[in-house]
Amino acid sequence: MSVIHKDPETMNGEPVFVGTRVPLHNLFDALEHGRSLEEFIESFPTVTRPEAIAALKEAKAALLDKL
Repeated sequence: MSVIHKDPETMNGEPVFVGTRVPLHNLFDALEHGRSLEEFIESFPTVTRPEAIAALKEAKAALLDKL
């Protein structure tokens, strides 16, 4: 089951964590700027650590499938 949801009615179709309005790009931005996964979760408490890890795995799989 995916932890990422994309719906034109939610955040203009931007991918978000299921059951939240937290855009997936916030996770990538945080990591890109040197923040830890724990810091991201503290900033967005509606996203759990297992959900954040699952989202990273989904993104990795999607990227590797396109290579």
